Amino acid sequence: MTDIDDILAALDEVAPFDRAIGWDVVGLAVGDSTADVDTVAVCHDATGPVVDAAIAAGVGLLITYHPLLFRPTRRFTSGPDAAGRAFRLAAAGVAVGTVHTAFDVAPGGAADALAAAVGIVGPSGFGPMWGGDSAKVVAFVPAEAADAVAAAMADAGGGTIGNYSSCSFRSEGVGNYTAGPGANPTVGSQGANTLDEVRLEMNAPAGSVDAVVAALVAAHPYEEPTYDVYDRRGDAAMLGRQGPIASVTLGDLAAAIAETLTCAPRVAGDMNRSVSSAAVLPGAGGDFITAAAADVVITGDVRHHEARLAMESGTAVIDAGHAATERPGVRALYAAVSQIAETVDLTAVDADPWGR
Repeated sequence: MTDIDDILAALDEVAPFDRAIGWDVVGLAVGDSTADVDTVAVCHDATGPVVDAAIAAGVGLLITYHPLLFRPTRRFTSGPDAAGRAFRLAAAGVAVGTVHTAFDVAPGGAADALAAAVGIVGPSGFGPMWGGDSAKVVAFVPAEAADAVAAAMADAGGGTIGNYSSCSFRSEGVGNYTAGPGANPTVGSQGANTLDEVRLEMNAPAGSVDAVVAALVAAHPYEEPTYDVYDRRGDAAMLGRQGPIASVTLGDLAAAIAETLTCAPRVAGDMNRSVSSAAVLPGAGGDFITAAAADVVITGDVRHHEARLAMESGTAVIDAGHAATERPGVRALYAAVSQIAETVDLTAVDADPWGR
């Protein structure tokens, strides 16, 4: 028996939640994080039949690939909708955690699993997926104080990138200032001063910026610490994977994908064309098709104009369906969770609204 916090912490190491796209809902969505659980279940979507199965199995935590509570809700009452299913799970003592795009981009996650399923060799990432709002906090400190200030900022929530913590950048420079009559400079004296300083840079999630700045000021030796805060966009994880495949016709590749992913794909392109490189995006990847450098893109939910644009640029498209392109990733999610706790496999329960 272990508590939900420990399970989610272990899952966060596999697929860091802070790498999810900014609009996504990942982590604990329903339940008490301190509650002890004996058994965990894993599913693709928390549909009605999945909720029935999770409650019947007596699990304490349901890990879903797709979020259950993706949109805001004003009511939390019984019923067939997402809020009603969440209510049923909560009433039965079943917590809900979600991975979604955090697992898509993770090493060994949904994108890598799909790449392996279609035979991509040595895949590389493409399609940047930007995380939540963040800032760059920049401080100017004397060299001897840089370690202490950086440690304080990190303890307040700064400097985390994926599984790495206390990340900072430092560059040396010269600071110039004039201490006025009312000043009491820590370094230097009244009047003009020049001294060696370090420019210390550290990222911080939007929700931690105030705490990071407060820690910076408290740890800084100057009477008037100098710092700047910049809105930033960085550290994007890559949603897609691309690379070489064994040379084959587009038609034969589509047939192989139909069998491998158990789907009925739509194909945009010359079926007799030879393809030797492929790109994959689990789920709905139409927005990233033009970013791929491959003969064919394999994804789901491709719109008419996205397929047209791809063909005009010389790229074929295989639309294998949303659920089918996520299926290898969901199996990988079950394998990952089963290494953390005793796990019930609900990944095949009501897994595709199209019945495939």
